[in-house]
Amino acid sequence: MAFHQGLSGLASSSRALDTISHNVANASTVGFKAGYTVFADVYANSMLGGASSLQVGNGSSVAAVWQNFTQGNPTVTNNPLDMAISGNGFFRMAGTDGSIAYTRNGQFDVSRDGFIINATGYKLTGYAVVDPNVAPPVFQGEPSVLYVDTSNVAPRETGEASVGVNLNSTLVNPLDQTPPGSDITSFLNATSIPVDSYNYTTSMTVHDSLGNSSMLNLYFVRQSDPVTGDPLNTWDVYARLDNDVVPDPADPTVNLGLPLEHLGEIAFTEFGVPDATVADNGIFSMSRTAAELGTGADALAFSLDLSKSTQWNSANGVTTAPRQDGYSTGRLTSLSVSSTGVLQGTYSNGQTRAIGMLALAEFSAPQGLISLGGNMWAESYDSGEPAVGAPGTGVLGSVTSGQVEESNVDLTEELVNMIIQQRNYQANAQSIRTQDQLLQTLVNLR
Repeated sequence: MAFHQGLSGLASSSRALDTISHNVANASTVGFKAGYTVFADVYANSMLGGASSLQVGNGSSVAAVWQNFTQGNPTVTNNPLDMAISGNGFFRMAGTDGSIAYTRNGQFDVSRDGFIINATGYKLTGYAVVDPNVAPPVFQGEPSVLYVDTSNVAPRETGEASVGVNLNSTLVNPLDQTPPGSDITSFLNATSIPVDSYNYTTSMTVHDSLGNSSMLNLYFVRQSDPVTGDPLNTWDVYARLDNDVVPDPADPTVNLGLPLEHLGEIAFTEFGVPDATVADNGIFSMSRTAAELGTGADALAFSLDLSKSTQWNSANGVTTAPRQDGYSTGRLTSLSVSSTGVLQGTYSNGQTRAIGMLALAEFSAPQGLISLGGNMWAESYDSGEPAVGAPGTGVLGSVTSGQVEESNVDLTEELVNMIIQQRNYQANAQSIRTQDQLLQTLVNLR
């Protein structure tokens, strides 16, 4: 019987060496999970009537080869679509035949068809965005193949604009200066406004429905008491777009600026902040018909919020950066992934919008997954059904962009195990040799 025991030991050690060699061969494979051999002893139940005190083992067997799903170390890459999962979960992939597979290998790229794929052609799945123009983004409830639309985004006309400025409280109306300045209302048709006709000017960009940009120029003039000439805490606000021009009737080759538009007034308190008792103080509106724009775009209408402005003893200047919700068309320039798995596209017009959100899957018994090769696994009865969701929800881990998860193979441990199994193999071979010698002794008896 020692022959069978020795042979079973040789087979078990050989299978263990196969597993170790497989681990060593994949020490640099991204997302690889090391396997380990589970041994079991063998007993013949019918021997000696099954008396436990007289049973002799019948050798060893390999009960299972399990995989170690512990976390591998992250490595930084230069590809923003490379992703590493920190914690539990697998990337959910779809094959060309519709089959679903799972992987920890986060090396991805965009195919010529706009799908995010791995090296074997499987497509990454997630939740598509319902409307990319809605913030915060809303995603569909069922996972599907993620698609990156590389077409240009449509332009958006300005609907709301805002800027905050500080208007120097020591200034007076230009007409009350010494020497007197120019009256801004006397230059409504000038192509440029004389600098001595206003106290401060600033500008910002707005867009029409075709994405054409136009500079909105704002002019501020402090009012004065008509009797005493003392400065008041009220400022006139004038505006003009840089394409507000018409041909000069006397010379059609020369363009003249259209009249400045008096938007209204902004009143401040004695503390230099907008007077809250004045309705819609600092809130203005502007509009241009399609004919006035002359760009082929639709009519433009937007609100202008100057309510963050102040009147303090400080230099004129912008205190709250200009903001407006319009933009020109733009093409996709780069992709990135947030820690919550949101796939974002950055466009040449400065816009960033959500394209989709990754779907991760976790199993109650990952040891039951079926290895497909190519660093992928398939669901089985033993693994249970996957729990699918967004990164960072439930038991699912987070995702880091620009990194990949290294193999969790410990080469030092594997080399030591290799020595151990080599010794085990030699020892089992020695037991067979010893049994052979015993049989030879028995044969030689005369």
